[in-house]
Amino acid sequence: MLEFGIKDIIDIVCVAFLLYYVYRLMKDSGSLNVFYGILIFIVIWMLVSQVFDMRLLGSIFDKLVSVGVLALIILFQEEIRRFFLTIGSQRKLGFFFRMFRRKKDKAEEENPSVMKIVWACEQMSKNKVGALIIIEKTMSLTDIVKSGEKLDALISSQLIQNIFFKNSPLHDGAMIIRHNRIEAAGCILPVSHDMNIPKELGLRHRAALGISQQSDALAIVVSEENGAISIARKGELKLRVMNEYLESQIAEFI
Repeated sequence: MLEFGIKDIIDIVCVAFLLYYVYRLMKDSGSLNVFYGILIFIVIWMLVSQVFDMRLLGSIFDKLVSVGVLALIILFQEEIRRFFLTIGSQRKLGFFFRMFRRKKDKAEEENPSVMKIVWACEQMSKNKVGALIIIEKTMSLTDIVKSGEKLDALISSQLIQNIFFKNSPLHDGAMIIRHNRIEAAGCILPVSHDMNIPKELGLRHRAALGISQQSDALAIVVSEENGAISIARKGELKLRVMNEYLESQIAEFI
């Protein structure tokens, strides 16, 4: 008779957590139907091989699985890369470090750069100037920075507005903010192919959602059509956010 102990419970919990994480990853990348298809295939494979013991059909399924693993690696190389980047990021270990880190007082937590970004977005919103600002968190955006013009400048409300001014050569690309400085501008971002994005949204919104799906960065979009400010984070796009919400989100990253 099979024994069911604490190790089996831990094993089931780990598998459930892994499946849930893969589910979230597939959902963010718009490949949820593929995830369901893989689960159905695995269930059928286990029924054929383990339950009904069909040797011929089971051997065919075994060959398909061995080849299918390589095909999945090639097909979902970006998602797999993001999976390991997330595991290796400091975000997952931040909870343990915060347990031993002393709390900062209010004066230390306040950062004038937050309001400078908010003010710049507010002015660009009033003037209907399109903008795309990316704030790096724990996952490095070095490859994205290399696609634009390196600046390494102090955060300034006026500088942000000048970069996204319609006649500026860098206004079409994205601005990258890293370590409380404007690292680069005119950067090229991966575009999301999520079919649920409203058709009236342009390339800036799709690029913002794309970088939020592939990293833990915060993406801020100012619409050129109506001046609305939107935020993309963790693969989710929030449209027409208020200044107070924008400020609170930026404060977590700066």
